[in-house]
Amino acid sequence: MTLSFGVSDFKNLKVWRKAHSLALNVHRASLKIRGAQFVSLRGQLTRAAFSIPTNIVEGNGQESPQQFARFVRFSLNSSSELEYHLMAARDVQVMTATDFKSLTSQTVEVRKMLYGLLRHLDRSRLDPAAPRGRRAVTKP
Repeated sequence: MTLSFGVSDFKNLKVWRKAHSLALNVHRASLKIRGAQFVSLRGQLTRAAFSIPTNIVEGNGQESPQQFARFVRFSLNSSSELEYHLMAARDVQVMTATDFKSLTSQTVEVRKMLYGLLRHLDRSRLDPAAPRGRRAVTKP
């Protein structure tokens, strides 16, 4: 995976594509949740889901692996929050078992990819030949 901080198109990141798909799927599932008493839960589901790809986009625009990693951690936190909200929706019986299983599986998959990206960014930070700032550093 080649990353060029602040230059690369975030849409080329597979983890962003998966996270975006997850967010859209959560939005669709949340539209099925009815009742005024669940307005907050619907909002929390979609907010947490959309926060995952949003933080990837914002992090990709940063100037260093360390700064990008900070936003990846925000995405990881949002994925954990989303998983809880999915469990709550299932437990109060406003989400089908099928939707819950599918969305939870997608959330776990995205989280694993985020951990992989974080490991990559941590290695980039330790590698003196890794890109710094908005320009790539090449070995002689």
